[in-house]
Amino acid sequence: MYIIFQKNFKQYLAKVGSYLKVDRLKNKINSLVEFNQILSIYDKKIIKIGNPFVPHAKVIVKVISHLQGKKIKIIKFRRRKHSKKKQGHRQKFTLIKIEKISF
Repeated sequence: MYIIFQKNFKQYLAKVGSYLKVDRLKNKINSLVEFNQILSIYDKKIIKIGNPFVPHAKVIVKVISHLQGKKIKIIKFRRRKHSKKKQGHRQKFTLIKIEKISF
């Protein structure tokens, strides 16, 4: 069984037991979180597509850990102006495990 769900305007393809990296959640480690915005469900013989979401469908995930991505260096340079700006960024992620899908 596969599902496509939406979190923070991003879409993820998942099945039970899979691990995903999503944008940072404010929940604690080992807590269970429920997502209701299920776009579609693909089972062996059943295909449900929402308009925009499948009613009464939900996915329960477990928060495994909070991570940070690789450091990205940002350099802004203006030629002939003697101006340069250097900046860095590390994106924050949350690693989740899909525990249960119900519809």
